[in-house]
Amino acid sequence: MDVTDLLARAVEAGASDLHLAAGQVPMLRLDGELQRMDAPPLLSAALSDAMTPLLADEQCQQWAQGDELDVALQLPALGRFRLNLFRQLNGLAATFRVIPKRIATLDELDLGEVFLAVAQCTDGLVLVGGPTGSGKSSTLAALLDQLNRERPVHIITLEDPIEVIHSSQRSLVNQREIGRHCGGFAQGLRSALRQDPDVIVIGELRDLQTIRLALRAAETGHLVLATVHTRSAINSIDRLVEVFAAEEKPLVRAMLAESLRVVVAQVLVKRVGGGRVAAREVLVANTAVRNLIREGRLAQLQSVMQSGAAAGMRTMEAALRELHAKGLTETL
Repeated sequence: MDVTDLLARAVEAGASDLHLAAGQVPMLRLDGELQRMDAPPLLSAALSDAMTPLLADEQCQQWAQGDELDVALQLPALGRFRLNLFRQLNGLAATFRVIPKRIATLDELDLGEVFLAVAQCTDGLVLVGGPTGSGKSSTLAALLDQLNRERPVHIITLEDPIEVIHSSQRSLVNQREIGRHCGGFAQGLRSALRQDPDVIVIGELRDLQTIRLALRAAETGHLVLATVHTRSAINSIDRLVEVFAAEEKPLVRAMLAESLRVVVAQVLVKRVGGGRVAAREVLVANTAVRNLIREGRLAQLQSVMQSGAAAGMRTMEAALRELHAKGLTETL
């Protein structure tokens, strides 16, 4: 069994993921849907033998000590991949996420004037939400690349694992991997605040401690960019507030009202002619938005987005209608 050959076929086909599982035929995710490859079912022992040469000694040790491994791989001539290796009922299984070789620009992703303005912010919190596989990492990478090319600032990223590699340009970029360079997001964020950063990128806001530190960093003169696993801009804000105890929520809402800059929530939808395109909901923190967050009236943010087109806001429904009007998608 040759995993590199399967990965080469995945890259050539434009797949976002390659799935390998003992007892199953290899499968590709193309345009959001799984498709079987022309290959025989995999044996667990053969899959194990094929995976070992891809892993560094340190990664082999991690795998031997646990039931799951989540790492990034750089493979010559093929590119960079995120690998999740795990055990299942029939034996071994692996999922490879294909990481694009080139970072897309804000223009290429059609991220518009709002994100160009975000790239000029000196402080505050920017959230990129969406379900797994919705392109959050690509959006964040494009924004980070814009900052890196335009501003002489110190950027620290906390990622699990490091997917897109950013070479320092006008900025100094230090990328840190959870479990390899620091113990966890909260620990890495606490350390980052002592490392003279201008911009902090957090791969995911997962827990109360990390969210608390991120809000504090955004309040104290840092630009904080982070992803959250949510399906709407309102859900993104609600997720941050709801992890806190009831007595802390008024203070957290006040901190969010002061520090929030932009919330984007995105999904990928099928593009006419093949491929997928992102539909993005955008909430810009103007005075009305800040007041509603402070008062806990999050449901009313929907109407603010509906009437805030001049400020760059739009609802998900409006984003889907816009893609349909441009002929990019067939259905709303």
